[in-house]
Amino acid sequence: MKNLLCALVMCLTTFSVIPCPFCVWKEEARAKMPLFLPLVGGVIGGLWTLAAALLRLSPLPPLVCALLLCALPLLLTGGIHMDGFLDTVDAVGSRRSLEERRRILKDPHVGAFAVIAACFVSLAQFVFFASAKETANLLALLWIAVTSRTAAALAVTLLPPMPGSSYAKTRGGKAAPAIILSVMLAAALALGFVTTGRYGFAPLAVLCGYALWLARGVRALGGMSGDISGYALTFGELCGVAVYALI
Repeated sequence: MKNLLCALVMCLTTFSVIPCPFCVWKEEARAKMPLFLPLVGGVIGGLWTLAAALLRLSPLPPLVCALLLCALPLLLTGGIHMDGFLDTVDAVGSRRSLEERRRILKDPHVGAFAVIAACFVSLAQFVFFASAKETANLLALLWIAVTSRTAAALAVTLLPPMPGSSYAKTRGGKAAPAIILSVMLAAALALGFVTTGRYGFAPLAVLCGYALWLARGVRALGGMSGDISGYALTFGELCGVAVYALI
């Protein structure tokens, strides 16, 4: 029980900037961290939904509201997923040897591919939010955040890590966590349809986008890593926001 509590705190403080009453780090609890990623998604998605509801009632111009909705998840996560997205885009976009791609992935410098992709993703998400109907079901944002992080937790649990990745220590190596996360993912998708109707296709789009870009990243770099997860999560959530806006 103590390790579970430690894993919860570790997960919350690693993947968000949300204040926690206390901070702990126990290596023996690291493998349990993925089990709490859906909860972190729920917290971030809940705040995202609440902010969207308040902005809908505010007198702010629609474009300003769209900008704030784009910025909020980035601020709440401290940019951790965007950081992985930028690193992976540079590595995959280089189209060099596997060894060189892995070196680029760990390079702290930002390359042209990352800058171009970040501009595209940010602009696309802004346009989608600006285009969303006033009657759009805001609960879809909750399920977008939950689905993306549940998919990420499942991928980290199931896929072999890239050599040298810290995710090798996160991988539990047991079937139970994968089963639990699979049930959580199915529940998130089902609840998305139950609570939002046709907007339930938004979290489904997140899962499809995450899976496609995850496959690309893992294939290009020869294994799973935190950077690849951030890469896939960023594209997956963009797909979800696109469906939320256009459906």
